[in-house]
Amino acid sequence: MQRTQSPLLARLARANPTAVFLVTLVLVLVALFTPGVVGGALLLVLAAGLVALLLRTWPVQAPATRVIRLVMLTLLVTVALAKLL
Repeated sequence: MQRTQSPLLARLARANPTAVFLVTLVLVLVALFTPGVVGGALLLVLAAGLVALLLRTWPVQAPATRVIRLVMLTLLVTVALAKLL
């Protein structure tokens, strides 16, 4: 590990992609089926985590990947705000 590399990012890089996908899927489904403010708050917490990862990985992503990630993040925040209202 390099001196400038975050230990958290190093742990995330070693994580099993299938497990990460399944945990995220369960979190999204729980948030979508949980009524009202709690579901919207869960979606916003997920969006905040995605923003943090997006900011850290932005320099190494291709422009097409950046656009797709921004669109998906926008959709997630839109659904979260709709659940809050």
